[in-house]
Amino acid sequence: MSKLIALVDGSLYSHSVCDHAAWIAKRNGAAVEVLHVLGRRQAEGGATNLSGNIALGARTTLLNELSDLDAQMAKLSQKRGRAILDDAKRVLEEDGVSAVTTRLRTGDIVETLADVEADADLVVIGKRGEAADFAKLHLGSNLERIVRSSKKPVLVAARAFKPIKRFLVAYDGGTSSMKAIDHIARSKVFAGLECRLLTVGADNAETRRKLDNATATLEAGGYEVRAGIVQGQADAAIAATVDSEGIDLLVMGAYGHSRIRSLIIGSTTTEMIRSCKVPVLLFR
Repeated sequence: MSKLIALVDGSLYSHSVCDHAAWIAKRNGAAVEVLHVLGRRQAEGGATNLSGNIALGARTTLLNELSDLDAQMAKLSQKRGRAILDDAKRVLEEDGVSAVTTRLRTGDIVETLADVEADADLVVIGKRGEAADFAKLHLGSNLERIVRSSKKPVLVAARAFKPIKRFLVAYDGGTSSMKAIDHIARSKVFAGLECRLLTVGADNAETRRKLDNATATLEAGGYEVRAGIVQGQADAAIAATVDSEGIDLLVMGAYGHSRIRSLIIGSTTTEMIRSCKVPVLLFR
């Protein structure tokens, strides 16, 4: 049986992560492992740095009190983590998934995911975490790190789940988008859904050839494909198509350039995740 990993953190997106994971699991018969990762500071109760002119006796007493408080906070973090996992498991079971396991780990979330994702087919994560600023459309602080480091496709869940009937593949002919095409052609998850294939760029013979090859691969997988080429800025053109055609799921290659280049000129991937109100399935 295949397996999905659902990353939950207790944010507003955690319920949506579970709903999206359940939708996939029911379509391909996968099990779901729910993962919650405590940062080392959470697990230790929070590091305390004392400074200033505190008398030795007072300092010792204060250190003892703070040590006790840290121990209590660490226990509370563990209890909260287990409660988050229990809630997520309940949501998945209510959504009709029977094979659900939970895992509470301590450490860096990227390192932890690298340790546990080997036997998984997909990772599901929320667009924003607990600390994200919704008013400024900040993405979760670990989102890009996870997408860049994971060896599995990553589904970025929207704020709320809605039934998925049509999906759009943003295809640029690159390695990552070709991985997406191959995955969809072989997957049960997309069976019966309306397939839209879109390339943003110059309408020339080379672009047409690549688009035709991708279309043929999807048609061989049993899909009826509506393919097309549009011109313009990639993020704006894709977002406009998602909105105008009522797309429920966007599929695309992710972070084709280095972090440095993305920092300087921006990232299409980041902009699409930030601006689109639908889930985004990313391939590296």
